[in-house]
Amino acid sequence: MNAAHTPWTSASSVRRFVVLQSTGKPDDTTNPYLVQLLNALPENVEVRYFSVRDALFSRYDLFHVHWPEYLLRHRTPLTTLAKQACAFLLLLRLWATRVPVVRTLHNVKPHEQGGMIERLLLRWLDRLTTRRIRINAVERDADTATDTILHGHYRDWFAARHVPSSVSGRLLCFGLIRPYKGVETLIAAFHELSDASASLRIVGKPVSPDMRQTVEDACAADARTSARLEYVGDEVLAQEIGEAQCVVLPYRDMQNSGALLLALSLARPVLVPRSEANAVLAAEVGEEWVRLYDGALDARALADALRAQAGPRRQTAPDLSRRDWPRLGMQHHTTYMAALAATGGRAP
Repeated sequence: MNAAHTPWTSASSVRRFVVLQSTGKPDDTTNPYLVQLLNALPENVEVRYFSVRDALFSRYDLFHVHWPEYLLRHRTPLTTLAKQACAFLLLLRLWATRVPVVRTLHNVKPHEQGGMIERLLLRWLDRLTTRRIRINAVERDADTATDTILHGHYRDWFAARHVPSSVSGRLLCFGLIRPYKGVETLIAAFHELSDASASLRIVGKPVSPDMRQTVEDACAADARTSARLEYVGDEVLAQEIGEAQCVVLPYRDMQNSGALLLALSLARPVLVPRSEANAVLAAEVGEEWVRLYDGALDARALADALRAQAGPRRQTAPDLSRRDWPRLGMQHHTTYMAALAATGGRAP
């Protein structure tokens, strides 16, 4: 049998193959989701990190895409145009050589819309995609080319970090502060909360001066509100999450959230808007860990969340066993094999 058509059956029986990731080599600021995923892949998967040179000229068997819009954007218009030109050449190469593409659906669509060129390139990427990975348990369609591989937990990643006891009445919102995450709504709702013992902590780097000013104004207007407006490392993040009685993530559109899984991994309950994905997660881990609110976030929802967390919990931590990384690594391997099989094995 020709090696190009070798059956892709199991991690122990297949030859080594190369997967080019759409992300660069990990550093201290890399999303731990990616680092844990790459570490969980079987030994016969050789991971290569993204560079324009490797993407256009090196040999690889499969391209795995995360957040494809990041391949097309930059702070300056000229560099954005250069990145889009490189992306066009990459897509042309993928099309010409039939290299299979696997895409993880971190978002249904980009949180911030790009221009016409970006939309056209993303549309072309969609047409080239061989298999998709959905990271929540919501069944949106019967697409046989979409695999469900749940978002993994962060327990192992933070196992060596000190997690302090929670502070009574402490609400926390953390992560990159972007418009869609609804921080302004949280600030307004907390301002209406009459509980003098409650406190609001906001931790993360604002994406714009306006977002920073919004949080700073809130801290100046209400002594119960404080913030740390910068990127923070794992040690500080474990400290901040640990001190929370409840984590609040008032996203306007919430399908997948690493912050939600991180809070649960450190055994802190989370208040989130009702969505299909959040309802499924609440059913998985229990409503004492994932509390849902309907409509716009308000002071009553915050008060109810604090009241619900004031008593003892039935469990000391949520059950996240379905999200163990060894299992997820093997599931990704299965998806890779299916994508390779769909294009006849190793691409030319």
